[in-house]
Amino acid sequence: MAMNFCSHCGAQALEFRIPEGDLKPRYVCGQCGYIHYQNPKSVVGTLSRWQDQVLLCRRAIEPRYGLWTLPAGFLEIGESIGEGARRETQEEANAAVVLDRLYTVITLPKIGQLHLMFLADLPQPEFSAGAESLEVRLFDEEDIPWEAMAFRTVSRTLRCFFRDRLQIRQKALSEFPLRVSVL
Repeated sequence: MAMNFCSHCGAQALEFRIPEGDLKPRYVCGQCGYIHYQNPKSVVGTLSRWQDQVLLCRRAIEPRYGLWTLPAGFLEIGESIGEGARRETQEEANAAVVLDRLYTVITLPKIGQLHLMFLADLPQPEFSAGAESLEVRLFDEEDIPWEAMAFRTVSRTLRCFFRDRLQIRQKALSEFPLRVSVL
C-alpha cells in the first residue's frame, strides 16, 4: 500500500527502500527515520455449531453483499483473537457462543490478511440478524449454499469441518485438528 506522509512526523519525505538490518523494502521517513511496517490484518470468527448444524450469516454489507459467511470480522486493537471471534459472532448473529478451539488459520498473502476461525458451540439455538447480516440460519451439511458463499476462506473452513467431522465419527480422527493453509 502506497504511503504519502510519515505517520510519525507528518513529513512527505518517504522513501521505499530496505532499511539497515532488514531484508524487505519498506517506507522510511527521510526526515525522522521512522520505518513504516505494513503488516497483515487479522480476521477472526467462529464456526458455531448447534447439534449437527452450523450457523451462517447472509451479508448485509459489501464486500459480497447477500452472500453467506461465517460470523467474522477484523480483530480490534486490545482484543485477544478469542475475544474478537466472540464479539464478531455477537455483532453479526446476536449469538453468545462458547469457544472450543482454534480450528483454521488461513493466510491470504496477496491481500495481506490472516483468517483465524474458532470452533464454537451455541448453548441454545438463540440468534438473530445483527446490523451486518440480512439473515442468520442454522444449516445441515447437505443444505449449505455452496454456490452463494462469500469468501473462499469460509468455504475452506466449512469443507475441512465436514470432512473432519466425518473422520471423527468413523474413528479415523480423535478430535478436530488445527488446519493451516494458504489461499
